[in-house]
Amino acid sequence: MTRRILFLCVANSARSQMAEGLARALLGSDVDVLSAGSRPSKVNPYAVEVMAELGIDISAQRSKAVGEIDPSGLDAVVTLCAEEVCPVLPGQVRRLHWPIPDPASGDPGLAAQDMLARFRDARDQIRERIASLAALLETAQGPGRQR
Repeated sequence: MTRRILFLCVANSARSQMAEGLARALLGSDVDVLSAGSRPSKVNPYAVEVMAELGIDISAQRSKAVGEIDPSGLDAVVTLCAEEVCPVLPGQVRRLHWPIPDPASGDPGLAAQDMLARFRDARDQIRERIASLAALLETAQGPGRQR
């Protein structure tokens, strides 16, 4: 049984894009992974760069609006907003909230190495939580059951 997970943030440019790429890499092909935002923009080049450091290519991903996602059949929605107002997806679905600060927000004059450090920190927090999500999905699936 394929599980469907949606990662949401505001711009769908950094955190949710990294989460989408990480989840695809870590959760395998039996999980359908999506991402979207309430005000989509474009995938942040720093997100692409720090994901490439792990051998995960998200350069072909694109920012999508929440309205582009069909909420039927979703097993979980994960919001990745910290200080900003998270988008909401209506319907009965398991909801998780991971308050990770937006690495793209703040001082636009930050040096590239400082921006990369912020993106790496966000990426690593997301990676740790996806490992926990994998365990949660396995538990929800039940031991010995086919996926």
